[in-house]
Amino acid sequence: MTTDNTITSRHLINIVKYRVVWLCITAMLLLPGVIGLIWAGIHNPNHIPLKVGIDYTGGTILQYGVKENISNDALGKIRVNLENIGLENPNIQIIHANADNQKENKDIKNIISIRTKFIGQETSTVNQITSTLSKDYQNPDLISVSSVGPTLGKELFKNSLIAVGLAFLGITIYLTIRFKFDYALAAILGIAHDVLFVVGVFALLGIFYNVQVDGLFITAILTVVGFSVHDTIVVFDRVRENLRYYSKKMTFGEIMNASVNQTLARSINTSLTILITLLALYFFGGVTTKDFVLAMILGIAIGTWSSIFFCSVLVEFWEDKKSKKAAA
Repeated sequence: MTTDNTITSRHLINIVKYRVVWLCITAMLLLPGVIGLIWAGIHNPNHIPLKVGIDYTGGTILQYGVKENISNDALGKIRVNLENIGLENPNIQIIHANADNQKENKDIKNIISIRTKFIGQETSTVNQITSTLSKDYQNPDLISVSSVGPTLGKELFKNSLIAVGLAFLGITIYLTIRFKFDYALAAILGIAHDVLFVVGVFALLGIFYNVQVDGLFITAILTVVGFSVHDTIVVFDRVRENLRYYSKKMTFGEIMNASVNQTLARSINTSLTILITLLALYFFGGVTTKDFVLAMILGIAIGTWSSIFFCSVLVEFWEDKKSKKAAA
């Protein structure tokens, strides 16, 4: 049980007093991304506000077996060489040859996996890619070619949107049952805030650095949604517990202040632990997962902010309006 000394102790953050400040900062965080989404939605093909990868537009994956060992530094050179022959934003990955590949061809030490736009039956493009790789690697062996057609890509895109929508619906139902609808609405707005921030940043990255999103991006968004609502539930649980004991002694704003400050250290410590791991993955992990990890970093950082300075402020603001209306 929470003690009177704890609930009335000095607070590190005053949610109620500076709620306008917190909301203004939140708006400033979202504004650049929203502008980027609008600009990209107007200028991108099909008016999609994000630059989507081959998972959604259709594309081809080619795998070449090579005899040489390939360092991570060589990835950049391969990508530049392929872009010079007309491939748009190719995704390059190095795969170490496994035992099965070595049985078929013992000389193969690594496999270069190239993901690019849909090639179809364009054998001339495949020949160009082979010739480009032949300049740096001796007799690259085309092991496999697999393609995702534009129709399947659109189906994957639709299913991704359905997955995000179902996640929102399930969370709304759960929070409405566990708390009140006011709390559920604040949590959903907090999730929407976090998703909008991450999507907005990637819209800007697409405009300035040609960054594309793929299936991993949707995975990151769903993970961010789960983390965001989890962090918010921790705060709301403490509010509910404190209301049980102090609703007659303190105003709702005082209880919200105390609840946020009681969970503040836990929220920050949890987020920092995850962020340290993700930063290590971003700087020392593979090239192909960098965008996924970046989306996670942005989502967890903004999710921590929203649970403390956005969702809590919304609930306190609504409860304050209700109490003033009842008093009048």
